[in-house]
Amino acid sequence: MKPPVIALKQVRLADGPKMLFDGVDLALDGRNRACLVGRNGAGKTTLLKIMAGQIDADDGERVITPGTRIIYVPQEPEISGPTILDHATAGGAEPYQAEAVLERFGVDPSRSSQGLSGGEIRRVALARAFAEDPDVLLLDEPTNHLDILAIETLEAELKSSRAAMLIVSHDRAFLERTTGRCFWLEHRMVRRLDKGFAAFDPWVEQILAAEAEEGRRLDKQLEREEYWLQRGVTGRRARNEGRRRALMDLRQTRADRLREVRGEMTVGLASSGMSGQRVIEAKGISKAYGGRTLLRDFSTRILRGDRVAIVGPNGAGKTTLLKLLLGQIEPDSGSVKLGANLEIGYVDQARADLKPDMMLRDVLTPLGGDQVMVRGMPRHVISYAKDFLFTDAQIRQPVKSLSGGERNRLLLARAMATPANLMILDEPTNDLDMDTLDLLEDVLADYEGTLILVSHDRDFIDRLATSTIALNGRGDVVETPGGWQDFQRQNPGFFSASPLAPAAPRATSPAPPPVPERAPKPVKLTFKDQRRLQEIEAAIEAIPHRIKALETDLADPGLYARNPDRFANLTRDLDAARAELSKIEGEWLELEARREGGH
Repeated sequence: MKPPVIALKQVRLADGPKMLFDGVDLALDGRNRACLVGRNGAGKTTLLKIMAGQIDADDGERVITPGTRIIYVPQEPEISGPTILDHATAGGAEPYQAEAVLERFGVDPSRSSQGLSGGEIRRVALARAFAEDPDVLLLDEPTNHLDILAIETLEAELKSSRAAMLIVSHDRAFLERTTGRCFWLEHRMVRRLDKGFAAFDPWVEQILAAEAEEGRRLDKQLEREEYWLQRGVTGRRARNEGRRRALMDLRQTRADRLREVRGEMTVGLASSGMSGQRVIEAKGISKAYGGRTLLRDFSTRILRGDRVAIVGPNGAGKTTLLKLLLGQIEPDSGSVKLGANLEIGYVDQARADLKPDMMLRDVLTPLGGDQVMVRGMPRHVISYAKDFLFTDAQIRQPVKSLSGGERNRLLLARAMATPANLMILDEPTNDLDMDTLDLLEDVLADYEGTLILVSHDRDFIDRLATSTIALNGRGDVVETPGGWQDFQRQNPGFFSASPLAPAAPRATSPAPPPVPERAPKPVKLTFKDQRRLQEIEAAIEAIPHRIKALETDLADPGLYARNPDRFANLTRDLDAARAELSKIEGEWLELEARREGGH
């Protein structure tokens, strides 16, 4: 068995009076790709920094194989240098290597390093890391601010890299595709599972069930010891002082266990009452900026209770489409009608409304006082904030002291207290841990209003969306019933020619040289062939009408939710019709070529 390339042994670290790690063991072998999972505030980023050698632990060992090159990509990377290429080569990568990786991530190496968007900063930082060809790659939330296409490029890069990896991410679909080992940071310790992330949730459930049973046994033992202490300790004080100390230790153990029970958000989403059946109807809308068409002749109807996901590369026009649907900007052509009695709630990915010096309580009570109206009932601001896992002390702290995940939770807390029957969520999953994500999904699934979701989290979309609207940056917009996987299955190649799509992850093998064309051999069609050609021509005329009818039925956004069996049957029939058309078109080409050769 090969020794690990990097390992932590019995690492301990305290953050003031709070112990973050108490005897952590973690090791990475060879080309092992592992994930580090834990709730917000558990210390995942701190542990990565210890692995990277950026901070020292209070106790324990960090062991590295000599000559090992470690690259750490933080949550908020900084880009410096005159150009992007200057930054990508600052760590020693050869210019040609850096250029190649930057192009695969869809970034122009000659661009200035200033004025980049969040997604561009992330892609440049990742490209530099891969260009340096590390032995160990440490990634902290690498999919944040990346669109779906860039995430797929990242997945391809990870699979082709020779590095050992430790990845912190909340993106379930990403982790399932890239990891073969899981580390779980909980209760100041790290547990290890030698399987991919797909096996993580069942494994955790088994551990929690075992801990719950142990807790029940501890409670029973405590009851017996309390009874003994009350009845007999006075007469046997000296003889049984050891037993009394054991009881005190037992009480402390139980107190520690209760403190470390993982917090759970207990929230619901407020609805302001029922909107009209038609929430939004867009007919033939188009929009262009600066000579570039973002969407062309797009129509949709969003009904009460729909959950619509909007996806596409960064810059494809998702925000523009959202503003068009909400009536905030006018289309160049076409029309948009909003339904009656709409109350709109909005969670903005930019967190623009969160001023750094605002107190948390002021964000939740902008009109002052100490009450928050939640679903028509007053709640004390501290009690309500605790539903979102904030402590009493944090209520009086400024926003700038909160982590990214905590700021996102604060925005969700404010939005969920605001009555709305149309909720707009713009990248709501950024920086949220998986426990919070699971609860957010449950809340949204029970929400009585209508939801429009802009997200790059494929698993989140698959769990929530009743339909998916995709933009490719060329002006094409399609709507598919179901989530991300349904969209991919029904629209293969939709993003392949997008001007905003990253380049292919690796160059493909060169195509074989073309075979010289031969002159067609004169072959006269038989009567049977002529008859078959007539049948094929009739079918080529008829099948596209059948395909169009099936596509029209499947374009109903509510079909999947109303009748999943019919949706599956229609999808199967559509695939069969397309396959039949492709087959007979090939047969037609062959017969037509023979006929032309026979003239």
